Amino acid sequence: MKIHFRDFVASLSAMALMICMTLISLPAMAMAMAMDSGYPSYPIALATMTNKVDAAAKDAEGKMESAYGELTGDTGHQIKGKAKQVQASAMNTAEDLKQGAKSVVKNVRDAAGNMADDLS
Repeated sequence: MKIHFRDFVASLSAMALMICMTLISLPAMAMAMAMDSGYPSYPIALATMTNKVDAAAKDAEGKMESAYGELTGDTGHQIKGKAKQVQASAMNTAEDLKQGAKSVVKNVRDAAGNMADDLS
């Protein structure tokens, strides 16, 4: 399979645009979620956003390195690119687990508060 340089550059440009659009929208989404929850969770939302951005950047880096490896036929770059993609997936999973744990703690705290209110 022969890939032309022009097609490769177009693919990289599209990927860079997609990453930029994601990075631009994340702060607004984080603040909207924090406002909807009723709790002032800006630092938590921004920290989560930073971890998700790091994972997205690592994934994009892996995809570009893998594409470069495929373009040049260099299996070393292909493997390194796939490894970075797996690392990004692990970063996202870890962040999702942390968010799930925080959600469970919040739900337990709210339930305990409601029980305390019912008892008094």
